[in-house]
Amino acid sequence: MAAQKKDDGKAHTSLWERLERPAPAPRQTLTPNRIASVAVEIADAEGLDAITMRRLATELGVAPMAAYRYVSGKDDVLQLMVDLVYAELQLPDATGWRESVRALAIRTRALMLKHSWLAQLSPQALLALTPNRMAVAERSLTALDDLGLDADTMMAVVRTVEAYVYGTTHAEIALHQLMEGQGWSSGDEVRTGLAPQMIWLMDTGHYPTYRRYTFEAARKDDPQWQFEIGLDCVLDGIAVRVGI
Repeated sequence: MAAQKKDDGKAHTSLWERLERPAPAPRQTLTPNRIASVAVEIADAEGLDAITMRRLATELGVAPMAAYRYVSGKDDVLQLMVDLVYAELQLPDATGWRESVRALAIRTRALMLKHSWLAQLSPQALLALTPNRMAVAERSLTALDDLGLDADTMMAVVRTVEAYVYGTTHAEIALHQLMEGQGWSSGDEVRTGLAPQMIWLMDTGHYPTYRRYTFEAARKDDPQWQFEIGLDCVLDGIAVRVGI
């Protein structure tokens, strides 16, 4: 019974706590970082579905069970991948809360566009607590510290900006994937491809304001501008709401 309790406790040990322990075989050239790097390369090129433990073993040039010395399965691999790419996210040096939060949001969007599989993570992987993700959260909260906000409000502000970044960028990635799937390479080709549905909808007369948008908008194909103007609206609202 005592042995059973010990095993159960080990099963619930954090991946990051396990990786802090000495490697079971010092001669091993396989490392968590190498596993993550190869997995990221696969996901960047082919998407998350292409990642299997067998595929990883093949790409790493190791026996199929070798990676299990460090990870218990694909969920752990995804955590390592998330942590690795979040290390690419340069934390802002700006001292003002708005400048820091804004810079971090823009850089997070760029990271997601570079590694589009970040928008396709399972809830478990999306919410995984990893050292580099925690460093980003810490920087976000630090930007709001000493402004007189209580802890709950600080976290609400951080999560509001995160929701905007992830939601907007997820939609942008989905559009890119639609374009790739349809063989469209420009906004004009997207609009041409969707024209039959759009024309019918506009001709119903039910969407006059949207119709005005289709004729008057000048930045339909400028997602960077769209993202930043929306972000500024979010930050303006936060500043007014919490008085900072």
